[in-house]
Amino acid sequence: MAEPAADKLGALLDATRALDKIPAPHALIGGVAVGIHSGFPRATIDTDIAVLSTVERPAVIRAMTSAGLRLVGEFPHSINFRHASGEPVQLAFDPSFDPMITRAEILQIEGTPIRIVRKADLIEMKRAAAADPTRRRSKSLRDQADIELLTGDVPDPDEGW
Repeated sequence: MAEPAADKLGALLDATRALDKIPAPHALIGGVAVGIHSGFPRATIDTDIAVLSTVERPAVIRAMTSAGLRLVGEFPHSINFRHASGEPVQLAFDPSFDPMITRAEILQIEGTPIRIVRKADLIEMKRAAAADPTRRRSKSLRDQADIELLTGDVPDPDEGW
């Protein structure tokens, strides 16, 4: 029997509501944000959210686990959770993201305000990640492809190979 599909939207809404309760300034980043800004869905294995670097991590962990997300890992710059649907949620804590969080735009999804980094900030995030010499080559290539999507180099389904 097949596993139920992970629920990206449910995970995003639950994580946002949990972070808003404490309150922890945050904004959507990563592949989901690329898909929203480019207008083309982008495959991604998780939902990435940047959280203001000065927010107390224990409070974030309590809020997220109270909302039903399971803690699966803590790292110097991130905390990883698993939503009840199976969707991985990664919270990134990086001081370089703080101004981007402050400038974030708001989308309304199912009556919940979702903060998302601006397109220009997302492009800068992707440029910095792609240029990181310690980053896996496959991730750097994905970052470069994301930049192309965000700057308008979108394939036309009728153009063929």
